[in-house]
Formats: sequence, structure tokens, C-alpha cells
Amino acid sequence: MKAHMKTSPRPHTSRPRLDKYLLRLYVSRSTSKSKLAVRSIRQLCEDHLKGRYELEVIDIHKHAQLARDEQIIAVPTLIKRLPAPLQILVGDMSDMEKVLFGLDLKVRTA
Repeated sequence: MKAHMKTSPRPHTSRPRLDKYLLRLYVSRSTSKSKLAVRSIRQLCEDHLKGRYELEVIDIHKHAQLARDEQIIAVPTLIKRLPAPLQILVGDMSDMEKVLFGLDLKVRTA
């Protein structure tokens, strides 16, 4: 059965969102991509979400069951649980423009 997500269009404003962000980053500590992702996301959170985020970094080797429960098939994987809608980003998180857009922190420009 397919899950459908209904979202309403958001108005385009320059006013920053003040929502609390709940983020979960799945990594494999032994890889350079995972290390880069952790550094990148921590820096992004401090620069753009200071005081409004909770970041949980989960090593899939230490918490394999949690990774299975979330159906993580590649690392690094970042899951934004809050604010809605749920977003999933995969990769080393080095392209800040894409990550900001994926987290709804930046509006895509033409």
C-alpha cells in the first residue's frame, strides 16, 4: 500500500521559520562521507537553527535494529521528522544549498 502525503502550498516569504527541528542522521563512523556529513549538519544547525533543533547522530553499526526499523539502506541519511513534512536526504551533506532546500530552510530560486 502506498502512503500519500498531503501538503498545502507554503507562502513565499522572506521571514525565517521559527519551528523546532527534530533531525536524525544515520552514519557509519568508519567512512569519510559519514564524518563529513556529521560536521556539515552540525555546522548547518548552528548557523541556521541555533537553539531550535535536536540532532541525533546514529551509528548504524551500534544501532542496527534502529536503522532496520527506519529502513535505512544508505549512509549518511538525514531524516527531518519535524517540522512536517518528513524529509529524507542521502549523501555526505556537503552541498549546503541542497541541504538547506531539503530542510525547507531556503526557497529554490529560478
